[in-house]
Amino acid sequence: MDVAGQVITSHESKRALAVTATSRKYIVELIGTFFLVFTVGASVLSGSALAPLAIGSALMVMVYAGGHISGGHYNPAVTIAALVRGRIGLSDAVGYWIVQLIAGVTAGAVAHAVVTPAAPAKTLSLTGHVPAALVAELLFTFALAYVVLNVATSKDHPDNSFYGLAIGFTVMVGAFAVGGISGGVFNPAVAIGGATMGLFGWSTVWVYLVAELVAGVIAGLAFRALNPTDK
Repeated sequence: MDVAGQVITSHESKRALAVTATSRKYIVELIGTFFLVFTVGASVLSGSALAPLAIGSALMVMVYAGGHISGGHYNPAVTIAALVRGRIGLSDAVGYWIVQLIAGVTAGAVAHAVVTPAAPAKTLSLTGHVPAALVAELLFTFALAYVVLNVATSKDHPDNSFYGLAIGFTVMVGAFAVGGISGGVFNPAVAIGGATMGLFGWSTVWVYLVAELVAGVIAGLAFRALNPTDK
């Protein structure tokens, strides 16, 4: 093979490896988001008193399982925070958002199909409580994204072993603290999946999407402001 042929072959091999690496990240995000949203549905629909603990733990184990491949976002708000922070590119961010929402809808449909509710499913109503729900979702989604950026992307914490616990416990704390106000969603994929399984009304999904995505942007900006040398 001549030099030109070797160069072409080398470029093709690198391109194939890049495609494979990208596919791995998307698949990991799909799996992690699916199990997170399914856990939300299964624990809430079954009436488990430990739903916040189950949900936070599901996120924790999935972050540990896939964090080394995709970053373990499983949440469009976390992805937008990572984008603003400069940890992920726009093309990857869009890919993450697509697979996260697909996983959320799929998990919601599966949970609705296989879980027998402990009581007739009751859709959370935000009537008269939209401002409170907006604030609750904004605050704890910011907390979640801020924690993720600091424990999983900061150069000051390379290869730490606590990032999964920190992320999972943030969700658990938020769910216990404001679950009675907004449902404790903190994740657009969970909001869409929850609406699919009947936990939230489709007419109020915008509340979650607006609050959570804005919170992700603010978290990314806050990280950049507080860590100006961490690029």
